[in-house]
Amino acid sequence: MKIRVGVFFGGKSVEHEVSVISGLQACHAFNQEKYEPVPIYITKDNELYTGEAIGDIANYKNIPELLKKSARVFLMGEQGRVQLIQYPVKKWGSSVVAAIDVAFPVVHGANVEDGSLQGFLRHYNIPLAGCDVTASAVTMDKYVMKTVLKDCHIPVLDCVTLNVKEFQQNEEAACVKIEEKLAYPVIIKPVNLGSSVGIKIAKDRTGLKEALEYAFTFGPKLLAERAIMNLREINCAVLGDYEEASASECEEPVSSDEILSYEDKYVAGGKGGSEGMRTARRELPARLTPQKREEIRQMAVSTFQALNCSGVSRIDFMIDQDTDQVYVNEINPIPGSLAFYLWEALGKPYEELLDDMVKLALKREREEKSMLTSFESNILQNANLSGAKGVKK
Repeated sequence: MKIRVGVFFGGKSVEHEVSVISGLQACHAFNQEKYEPVPIYITKDNELYTGEAIGDIANYKNIPELLKKSARVFLMGEQGRVQLIQYPVKKWGSSVVAAIDVAFPVVHGANVEDGSLQGFLRHYNIPLAGCDVTASAVTMDKYVMKTVLKDCHIPVLDCVTLNVKEFQQNEEAACVKIEEKLAYPVIIKPVNLGSSVGIKIAKDRTGLKEALEYAFTFGPKLLAERAIMNLREINCAVLGDYEEASASECEEPVSSDEILSYEDKYVAGGKGGSEGMRTARRELPARLTPQKREEIRQMAVSTFQALNCSGVSRIDFMIDQDTDQVYVNEINPIPGSLAFYLWEALGKPYEELLDDMVKLALKREREEKSMLTSFESNILQNANLSGAKGVKK
């Protein structure tokens, strides 16, 4: 019997469209003899839709029409799997549209990649591919990620965090807070977004205010760090879990400006949008010495395991060419296109990568089921809510 894999994509995120591309790529790459992928589209209003039309990228040119010919569904756990129930339910006959055995999120950005969707899916006790709730939340918060990596002696740049209230109440004091700890130029970025969204470099006080105003339009909290001007950016993906993990080939993305932009990643490849990050301009493999390549690949695995990641994640590195120092910039718990092109460069086809991710999801599910999650107690037999202190009385 085939394993039914629910591929979730879209969601309430500025990276919604990229997620649609990544999700449909995955749906079409699964081994159809072993798996039955079920595409599940999450609208920007967080409604779930499925159906044959949902699996065709051409239909996303007109999403309102796509939704009219698709089934809106909600999830319901039933005997170890999750059923997709049509909404509103039918008055007569079954309202079950499909059922899935494994949840496979291919989502990007805040509100979906940051543990929100993972927590929602874990509620249904279904195997979940990729990072768990905690790892997703930690990796998507750049400040928390840096804190964990520093504790593990993995090099990251020092930073300053700022929230929108601080800036609104006193712009001058907010700028001074950054200037006291960091010298110009500084880079400003939202604390929990990827794909280079909301990022600007500031070279003086005027530029800093502009960068802060811009970044705060994407989120309530941001991060400032030293901008490396003589910079090389290197990316490397990791596949595995806390027990065993391996690194992909390294790539060097090609940017059109000081910062690798959203357009550099997703638009500038020249082949159109259906291939996602595969079309981005890059050097693959990156032109690195064997020693530097191995240093980055080992650091990628250390970062992945320090953050307790699972499945496939991509770690983005910075090399300060003035010192040859390598720093972890950020980690993408669910990278664009699942970074399959980095594995193809080492001879691992996308189909095999997806198979490995499902196996890791099932392995984690077996381990979690072996853990004790409840114990017998007679506390409810003696509970009394009549007192002011309730059950503590």
